[in-house]
Amino acid sequence: MLGLAALGLAGAASGCATPPRGQPVPRRSAAEATVLGIPNERFLIPQGLPALVREYEAALGRRRLHRRRQPDDRYAMLAVSGGGEDGAFGAGVLCGWSDHGTRPEFDLVTGVSTGALTAPFAFLGPAWDGPLRSVYTDITPGDVLRQRGLLAALTDDALADNAPLFATISRHLDARMLAEIARGYSEGRLLLVGTANLDAQLPVTWNIGAIAASGHPGALDLVRRILLASAAVPGAFPPVMFDVTVGGQRYQEMHVDGGAFTQVFLYPRRLREMLRAGPVLPARAYVIRNARLDPNWAAVDRRMLTIAGRAISTMIASGGYNDIVRIWTTTRQDGVDFNLAFIGEDFEGTYTEAFEQAYMRRLFAYAYERARRGYDWAKHPP
Repeated sequence: MLGLAALGLAGAASGCATPPRGQPVPRRSAAEATVLGIPNERFLIPQGLPALVREYEAALGRRRLHRRRQPDDRYAMLAVSGGGEDGAFGAGVLCGWSDHGTRPEFDLVTGVSTGALTAPFAFLGPAWDGPLRSVYTDITPGDVLRQRGLLAALTDDALADNAPLFATISRHLDARMLAEIARGYSEGRLLLVGTANLDAQLPVTWNIGAIAASGHPGALDLVRRILLASAAVPGAFPPVMFDVTVGGQRYQEMHVDGGAFTQVFLYPRRLREMLRAGPVLPARAYVIRNARLDPNWAAVDRRMLTIAGRAISTMIASGGYNDIVRIWTTTRQDGVDFNLAFIGEDFEGTYTEAFEQAYMRRLFAYAYERARRGYDWAKHPP
C-alpha cells in the first residue's frame, strides 16, 4: 500500500473532475450529526468522551445483572489493531486460542482497520472461528480490491475500488450475525469500531452493539459500511460517505481508516472507577498488534515516491507502537493485567502483492500454532 505516496500528485489535479459529494456538516455541528437517529450510535472524541463513559457505565450495569450468579467473574478486554493483510495474524491467534481452550468471552472488543473486520467475530466467540478463518485464508486480492490505475491519483478518490471488500463483508455480516451482536450488547458487552471523520478531523468510535440492538431497518447496512470505512486506507481505498442529519437538515460526512488517528484503542481512563462501583472485578486487557514491532530495514531508493512511501510507513509503525505504550501505561495505572501479541522476528513470510493468499495463510498458521500451544503473551511493549 505504499501507493499512498501518490497522494502528493493530487495537488496537480485541481483542474480535473472529482467524484461528487454532498454538503459537509457545518464546522460547529459535527457532534450533533446522526446517521440513524440512535442517541448512542457513535461518539466523536474528545467531545463525546463523557457520553462514551456513560455508555461503559450502562454496559457494566447490564453485565452485572446478566452475570450476578457467576462467582468467578473476570472482565476481559480485547483490542485488535490495523495491519491490512497482516490481520491474518490476529485471526490465527484467536482461532488457536480457542483450540487451546483458554480463550475468554470478551466484555469489550475494539477494532480499527483490519482489526474492525476481525472484531465482530472475536466478540461473538469461538463458534464464529470458521468464518473468521475463512476471511483471512480463503480470500484473494480480488475479494478486497479492484485496481484503478495510477491515473486515479489525479482524477479519482483512490487508487483502487473497494467494492469487492464491501461484498466480502456483506457475505459474512448478515442478519443472523447482527442479531448475535445485539444479544451480546443486551448482556452488557461492548463492540466498538474506530473510523476517522476527515471533514471534522476527529476520531469516531462507533457503538456497533447499540446499532445492532436498535431494530432500525438501516442497521445492517450501516454496520457493514462502518467496517468498510474503518478499513478504507486513505488514497488506497475510497472514503465511505455517510448521509447524516443535523436539526432536520441533510449533510454528508467523509470517513476513512480509523488508523489515521490510532492503530489500536481500548477504553477510557475511568474504567477502573467504574469496575469498583459494584463488586471489584479483576480486569485483563489483551492487545493484538497485527504487525511486527521490530524495525523493518530496507534500502530506500532516492526517488520522491519511494521516500514519501517509506516515511508514511515509518510514521504508521511508530504511531502503532506509541498506541501500545499508551494502553500499557493506562493499564498499569489502573491495575489491569496487560497482555500483548505481535508478529515476531521469527516470522519470515513475504508477499509480492497486497492481500496475497499464500502469505496470509502462512501468517495465520504461524499465529495459530503459537496460540494453540498456549500463547506467550508479552507483559509490556518490547
